[in-house]
Amino acid sequence: MLTEKQKLEALTRLGADLNRIKDLDILMEHILTEARRFVNADAGSIYIRKEDQLLFTYTQNATLQKKLPRGEKLIYSTFSIPTDKSSIAGYTAITGKPLNIPDVYRLDNAVPYRFSRKFDLTSGYETHSVLAIPLKTLRDEVVGVLQVINGQDESGKIISFSEEAARMMNHFASMATTAFERAQMTRTLILRMIRMAELRDPKETGAHVNRVGSYAVEIYERWAQENGIQDKELQTNRDVLRMAAMLHDVGKVAISDEILKKPGRLTEEEYAVMKQHTVFGARLFADKKSDFDEAAAEVALNHHEWWNGQGYPGRVDVDANGSPQTFPARGGKTPGKVSEEIPLFGRIVAIADVYDALSSKRVYKESWDEADILKAMERGAGEQFDPRLIEFFFSSLDVIRSIQHRYPDQDEEDRTCPDTLSRTQTIEQCT
Repeated sequence: MLTEKQKLEALTRLGADLNRIKDLDILMEHILTEARRFVNADAGSIYIRKEDQLLFTYTQNATLQKKLPRGEKLIYSTFSIPTDKSSIAGYTAITGKPLNIPDVYRLDNAVPYRFSRKFDLTSGYETHSVLAIPLKTLRDEVVGVLQVINGQDESGKIISFSEEAARMMNHFASMATTAFERAQMTRTLILRMIRMAELRDPKETGAHVNRVGSYAVEIYERWAQENGIQDKELQTNRDVLRMAAMLHDVGKVAISDEILKKPGRLTEEEYAVMKQHTVFGARLFADKKSDFDEAAAEVALNHHEWWNGQGYPGRVDVDANGSPQTFPARGGKTPGKVSEEIPLFGRIVAIADVYDALSSKRVYKESWDEADILKAMERGAGEQFDPRLIEFFFSSLDVIRSIQHRYPDQDEEDRTCPDTLSRTQTIEQCT
């Protein structure tokens, strides 16, 4: 448990720490972890406000986490509740006022909000003390609600949150909201780039890239844990990888509609041009100013390389001016990068992207059955994919399935892709 002095020192460091995190999802996880640490809370959650709904998006629970094998994660359903006074989070959002409740099972009948016991009944967990804090901008707009649950004393006994804890959390929430707005702006800019790509390639949607980014982070975490990556480096890489993975196919904006939207099978020459989207994507980040630029260029250039050297664009590089140094002429081919010549982030996104392509419905195909998808991914180990990373993919399946539910597809019927390709070619040319 932190002393008051430690809490003040931690608050001072918090602003700088939060400003280093660029990705919205990674930031929310960090905010929730730090909030619980500040007030020694066993659990917590964050609701994000979207119009008249509160989206239950981020949650942690130390008691339930301890029941899982090491390295496993809790799987939660995502849902929404109305932004009204009938729930604790809704009341906090609609009024902009914090709530400090000693025991949610002993609410005064005079208050308008009620506690839903559904989660406790389902999980076997017992919620008692709750501190709900609005995430309020400088414009006095509530963009979400931060809840910490079940305060604990030094022995681990559940206690109510003190007024001092509530004041500290108000200060914390102010800094967290500032960071949230900045990360939300970054996410919006990335999704605008994706929408630009979507105008050219209708499968390149916000849902698709959010799934690919989230899958990539899960696979990377397993790799990092096995390879003894220190926490600071792990957190930094999670942040840049998630954003970079979202932009893996942004280079398709430079491919002509005659090729990108051709209804039939691509000729060899057309396919050679299509492959250049990897280089065009890398060009966008060639003037590298940050870790994100490095990661985005690495992912864009390498996410179609194969472990056995049969991928593309092969052993090319992009110079400081964004020009490919050795890209072949139309119809030509350079030797593909082999095994660990392919940068780690490229190998990870290759798995995430293909899995999502097979899992998603397209105009020319239904989504594959999961059993068929997993067989295809397993067959690809050592051929298309890094075999060790495929093992990490399979060990992350429960979390990956939950990510699919978190970012569902919209307007599936609007998507297009060549409809006369073989199954193998469909995977390769439509990812």
